[in-house]
Amino acid sequence: MMTRTLAVAVAMLFALPAVADDKFTLSGENTKISFVGTKKDGKHTGGFKTVTGTATCPAKDFTKLTLELDIDCESLFSDDEKLTGHLKSPDFFGTKDNPKATFKITKTENTDKGCSLTGDFTMLGKTKAITVPATIKMDGDTLTITSDFKINRQDWGMSYGKGKIDDDVELKVAVTAKK
Repeated sequence: MMTRTLAVAVAMLFALPAVADDKFTLSGENTKISFVGTKKDGKHTGGFKTVTGTATCPAKDFTKLTLELDIDCESLFSDDEKLTGHLKSPDFFGTKDNPKATFKITKTENTDKGCSLTGDFTMLGKTKAITVPATIKMDGDTLTITSDFKINRQDWGMSYGKGKIDDDVELKVAVTAKK
């Protein structure tokens, strides 16, 4: 009886790391967030250098994917140094008062074209639920997530340049994280 109990306890200990192995650490090294803002006479590109977070995908079941991401708004960059400074000002991101944005998945569904991720996106102190298309793959111990979508900056109170700057901003997210 003691041998059987010991064998079960040892088996459980070896099983625990397998559950933890589904967790991926996200960073600016493996998670890229870029944006394209447009206006009548052109566009500007940029992104965020510093992000942190975790993703968990148990047993490669993408409908059970969890993801929490913190975006350091001060790490924002653009294709124009002067614009980068303006984007950090209260006219746009107000990074002094709003140093980070967050995204947390609340629901993942399979679709005809991949997956649909629904989550709470917090920026400028306002949280809105958004749903974005995504492609999710697990190859060995590497999790890959890509998403290309638009948000309306007005939904978070970013109204500077209304009528001159388009409200819709394209976001691209690319995660390639290893266990």
